Amino acid sequence: MRLIFAGTPEFAARALAALHGAGHDIALVLTQPDRPTGRGLRLAPSAVKALALEYGLQVFQPASLKDGQTRERLRAAGAELMVVAAYGLILPEPVLALTRLGAINIHASLLPRWRGAAPIQRAILAGDASTGISIMQMDRGLDTGAVLAAEAIPIAADDTGGSLHDKLAELGARLIVRVLPQLGHGALPAQPQTDADASYAAKINKAEAGIDWRESAVAIERKVRAFNPLPGASSSIRNVGLKIWRARTVAAQGAPGTILEAGPAGVVVACGSGALKLEELQRAGGKRLAAAQFLAGFALTQGERLELSAKAPI
Repeated sequence: MRLIFAGTPEFAARALAALHGAGHDIALVLTQPDRPTGRGLRLAPSAVKALALEYGLQVFQPASLKDGQTRERLRAAGAELMVVAAYGLILPEPVLALTRLGAINIHASLLPRWRGAAPIQRAILAGDASTGISIMQMDRGLDTGAVLAAEAIPIAADDTGGSLHDKLAELGARLIVRVLPQLGHGALPAQPQTDADASYAAKINKAEAGIDWRESAVAIERKVRAFNPLPGASSSIRNVGLKIWRARTVAAQGAPGTILEAGPAGVVVACGSGALKLEELQRAGGKRLAAAQFLAGFALTQGERLELSAKAPI
């Protein structure tokens, strides 16, 4: 099929690679404008732009899709379909109608379970047993369109936001390649979503990364996994910021935030119910370290107390 592809981060780049590898004619690639990054704040291309240029594809980076000139550029591509994956800009209704088959979205949840910007992290935070990819016909709403295809995967007990992202990116790439031939032949019945079953996956706010030790160990452990690698679950002790990268629940009790044990196997911290053994930590300005290495350079002792609620992420 002749396609317009719209996407920005690595999640979308996996789908672009699969579509290109399957031989689809990608007439135009839409992606977000280059953004400043790193300490020098140099402008850097998105993962999708970098890959599109490697393939020799035309790249278009409008700041908005609302003006007539931009829409004319899209219309001139002569595409049959627009494929969207984590693009980051709202597609107005006139843009959705520019191609014969409209626009479809590769969404990282089993719709309507998590509509919105952060379905991967929200699924982990909620303790969902499974998630998946939905291929959705886009309409004017936020992830409200009919579902054309979906495939589920389990969420493993040790899945992080990063590991689950990678699994879903690969699944999305496989599923979109499988779906397009069926869509072109009209063999994909659209299943309307049930709004009553929908949940909203709000964009992750960095302030959410602060750990409140009065919460249950189960809830905090989910936060540690969901926010790995970004923005990282955070706490503090002695006015030193900490990030917690790996932890597991253990059977222990104490005043929330109190260190119950501190040894090479981990730092056990009491929570509102239960306790967490912190197995990988990072102090502000330092490196991510296993507990034994961390404690060798930053001693923590039984009875010390972490701040009950981190005021701000580090």
